[in-house]
Amino acid sequence: MLFGRNKKNRITIADKKIEKWSYSTCGYCSTGCSIEIGTNKEGKPVSSRGVANADVNQGKLCLKGIYEHELFESAGRGNTPLIRNDFHNPWNESSWDDATGKVASEIKRIQSTYGRDAFAVVSTGQILTEGFYTLGKLTRGVIGTNNYDGNTTLCMASAVSGYKRSFGSDGPPGCYEDFEHTDCLIAWGSNLPEQHPIIYWRMKEAQEKRNFPLIVVDPRVTMLAQNADMHLTITPGTDVILQNSLMHVILDEGLEDQTYIKANTNGFEDLKKEVEKYDPTTVAKICGIDEDTIRHVARLYANAGAAMNIWTMGINQSTHGSDGVVGLNNLSLLTGNIGKKGGTSLSITGQCNAMGTREWSSCSGLPGYRTLENPEHREEIGKFWNVDPEFFPKKRGMAQTDIFPAIETGEIKGLWLVGTNPMTSMPNTARIRKTLEKLEFLIVQDSYLDVETTDYAHVFLPAALWAEKEGCFTNTERRVNIVRKIKEPYANTKTDLHIFNAIAQQFEQSKKMKFPDKPADVFNEMRQLSKGRLLDMSGMTYDLIEKNRGIQWPYTEEQAKKGIAPPKGGKRLYTEDGVFSYLDGKAKLIPLPFINNNEVPDEKYPFWLNSGRLVEHFHTRTRTGKICNNNKFSPTPFMEMNPDIALEMGIIHQSYVRLVSRRSDAVVMVMLTHRVPRNMVFIPFHFFDCVNRLTLGLLDPHSRQPAFKQSAVRIETINQEEAAKINKEARKF
Repeated sequence: MLFGRNKKNRITIADKKIEKWSYSTCGYCSTGCSIEIGTNKEGKPVSSRGVANADVNQGKLCLKGIYEHELFESAGRGNTPLIRNDFHNPWNESSWDDATGKVASEIKRIQSTYGRDAFAVVSTGQILTEGFYTLGKLTRGVIGTNNYDGNTTLCMASAVSGYKRSFGSDGPPGCYEDFEHTDCLIAWGSNLPEQHPIIYWRMKEAQEKRNFPLIVVDPRVTMLAQNADMHLTITPGTDVILQNSLMHVILDEGLEDQTYIKANTNGFEDLKKEVEKYDPTTVAKICGIDEDTIRHVARLYANAGAAMNIWTMGINQSTHGSDGVVGLNNLSLLTGNIGKKGGTSLSITGQCNAMGTREWSSCSGLPGYRTLENPEHREEIGKFWNVDPEFFPKKRGMAQTDIFPAIETGEIKGLWLVGTNPMTSMPNTARIRKTLEKLEFLIVQDSYLDVETTDYAHVFLPAALWAEKEGCFTNTERRVNIVRKIKEPYANTKTDLHIFNAIAQQFEQSKKMKFPDKPADVFNEMRQLSKGRLLDMSGMTYDLIEKNRGIQWPYTEEQAKKGIAPPKGGKRLYTEDGVFSYLDGKAKLIPLPFINNNEVPDEKYPFWLNSGRLVEHFHTRTRTGKICNNNKFSPTPFMEMNPDIALEMGIIHQSYVRLVSRRSDAVVMVMLTHRVPRNMVFIPFHFFDCVNRLTLGLLDPHSRQPAFKQSAVRIETINQEEAAKINKEARKF
């Protein structure tokens, strides 16, 4: 195919000879884009494209989705199970029977020697929901450890905790369609153009039609901030103070929705008493936003016919992350902005199936938003799985961020990591390295052998990738979409579902239970368990999901029997009757006293360290680091630095410097930009042995999520030749 008016400038698009386009769902972020993979006559994936009639992305894909078909045969994939007795020794190839047998025998040994909870499991947000459900059944109903969590604790735990505290249940109440109805949008610590480009396109298209004000709260001049009507350059870690001050203004000026508050909430008087302390004059000196701006934003928000709050890691990854989410929910409830078009408190989720793990993995409880603390829930799941309810723990065990310290102290001896790479993703890399070295037995289950954490593993289980298997993802707006199998698993890899079932079969406990080997049969179990729950999806089938390009829950069996088609566009929680998940049906307004426990810049460490995402990369670059058209834009660790302070320090553009924190140091290339203030640097979190060498990772007391964005560093100049060598050795593809 030729484009261009003359021969000299024409562009030739290669004919990839696509024989078939197959439907799937993108396996990167939580946007949930419908995607089609084109295969040639040999069945090889050669192209990707968006699905035009899909509500989520309407034919569009971001840079990662466009090249997703290249993942199947990308470098570094594991091709067969591996075993070794010590992580210092070389790997030995193994059969699947021997590898899963070794895993089971070591779990049994550790539990019989040290106790049931001495073995821990940490999962991911990137496998199919059917896999999550089966892993939960295996962990809760067979292995029986209570130390089981997902790496979503590093990104979404504060959103989960905040929703539960305010509404009585997890579950984002809004949807993307709310952009088309809102009259005011505040984005808190969210950079949609780089984090979720297709959601940004949805928001921008709606804004161009309706011209609602966009207010961005972020210490850095992100791409979203550059397009905002107002940019509030907040002091890191002070979001809760600003939220309290906005509520102070709303209540002081009588802008709250008293009718909604009385009908739908508890705790108003306690909240009012707390926010009286946060007048804008006092707060301005703490959060860095002048008092006139605070008053103006509060009035814009409260007087809007419908107002939205959205957020991502800027709120979640904080020692006050859960409180920050509750604060946004408080603002929404005070102004009656829950359960109506354009009015919502919407967390923008990170990983492709972080919602699936929240709903079905049993990490924080039992499947279908059930809790371990509720005896009726334990009884119900025990009966369904044919497990004695007394086998289940009666409260949640350790979160991921508590599991690693428990390894240090010897409380946990064995660990199974599924699709997660803590050597790059966890704060304080040096500490994590020493922690992994203490394990008696470490299992890494991943599609790629070259993830940094496998250096410390005793067994490696190579998992099939994304569309080499079939099942569902749930996206940010609760839309369940189908991943169809595009090709057979690579080499001697197996699907996560196969691996979990094979390990379950090694335990006597599993003999009285059912572990279906077909994804559709697993999905049917989930449908049954969802009936009558907030996340009711009993009316869904694989074919119906594909036909509709995804279906938001709730969609009930009764709706399906009556022939009620799943609605296109948005479905909102707490809309029809305003009933929340607490026993009295009301949401909670929760006062938020502020305790400042941040690590802040001082004379010795004078710079804030901020971190975040790049549009071309995903998480620890396990995948995007292998794809040329993703990796070429940022193949090496770098740091954004303000040019004014760089001039004073004699630091030049694209030179190397050493950053030093109280934990360790890291060498990075300097990129001078006014996107960061004089007292701050920004480093993308995707690179191994880089930013998380520096981070402190204090934990939120409610969600146990680390505060990746509240650290202090100093900058040192170094020999450039030496630095270039260090940087080259640190890069890993």
